[in-house]
Amino acid sequence: MEPNVRFWIAERQSFIQRFLQWTELLDPTNLVVSVEKIEKSRQLLLTNEDASIRDLEDPRIKEAWKRSLSTVHPDSSKLIPVPFRPAALLPFTAPMIFFSMLSVKSLKSLILPQISFYTYTTAFNIVNGNASYNRHLYESLLLGTGVIASSSFFGLFPRLLQLRLNNALLKRALPIIFLTHISAVNVVAVRSLEPIRGIEVMDKEGHVMGYSRKAGTKAVRDTASSRVVLYGTSAFIPEVFSHYFVRTQFFRQHPWSLWTFKLACTVLVMGLMVPVSFSIFPQIERECRNNLPQNGNNPG
Repeated sequence: MEPNVRFWIAERQSFIQRFLQWTELLDPTNLVVSVEKIEKSRQLLLTNEDASIRDLEDPRIKEAWKRSLSTVHPDSSKLIPVPFRPAALLPFTAPMIFFSMLSVKSLKSLILPQISFYTYTTAFNIVNGNASYNRHLYESLLLGTGVIASSSFFGLFPRLLQLRLNNALLKRALPIIFLTHISAVNVVAVRSLEPIRGIEVMDKEGHVMGYSRKAGTKAVRDTASSRVVLYGTSAFIPEVFSHYFVRTQFFRQHPWSLWTFKLACTVLVMGLMVPVSFSIFPQIERECRNNLPQNGNNPG
């Protein structure tokens, strides 16, 4: 059995345990670990069927799990490209969200941040999506291109509305609302083949029982919900803090400090929300066999 799948099946963790686990897996050093070290860690796990992350007396086992879970896709057993590993989400998207939320007079200055953000998140969702079903490369490319174009367009739409609105609160809220909803729709659209074709369903021993559209639908819905929590909170809280910051004496003396404050706030909030959003739902969920269709199915 694929070691990562074995780990997530065996480790039935609570939200707090999953959160602590993800704080380790999101360590930036996981982006620079060599392929040779990853292969050695994988070999150790493959030859030790009883290896557990709770074997704290053996630091080799613990480090092996950390490298494997943070760099290898559990469905395909292939290395995840460095820019799309979980640990890369924060450093890539935090600056994009910051620039996307800036109040600017020219719509042109927002085009690049919007396209960059939705291009990256679309690719991230494709790379880290369920890979247990049959999917062709051209399908991912066509679907991804369409999702990037539509997401970028609708991401700019609230800025057009801002030019016609006089309500200050609505002007600040619209970009956050659209960012949150579009991020969720982005996941649903880019992973739309999972509910259609179904994803693998396994028993507790890791044996594939078939494919399930119901499981695919749930996997996509859970991921979309976690993105709402992640991007919605990461955009909302810095705006609230900035609203009060501009009223302080410090801001009146140093107007330039708003950018620094807002960027730092975005990074800090998102730094907390990434492991929180990844921990809301288990990586592999259990489902009663009676609730699955007779032809088999999978929860990705």
